[in-house]
Amino acid sequence: MDARIRNYFRVYLDLERGYENTGDLRPTLLSFSDSYVKLIREGFEQIMSDDSFGPAEYGRLTDIEFPDRETLHAYLRSMYDYLSNDESERPMPPGY
Repeated sequence: MDARIRNYFRVYLDLERGYENTGDLRPTLLSFSDSYVKLIREGFEQIMSDDSFGPAEYGRLTDIEFPDRETLHAYLRSMYDYLSNDESERPMPPGY
């Protein structure tokens, strides 16, 4: 995984900010360069298609625990749609 993608998850989707619902996550991402936005979208796609990426790996990145791979991947798909496809509501990790 690219270090910039790891950094994005650690900074914007970690335990401290992962449960914020201020409405600034998408505008913040879109304020970066087009190449960075593309990199983050591709990072989400890579993670979602990687069968070896699961709750343990996500937990190491963000300190947020998911009960199983299915719940994690549903969350990642929803987050991808929120960031990339103008989904209206930001998804929240478990326990919100």
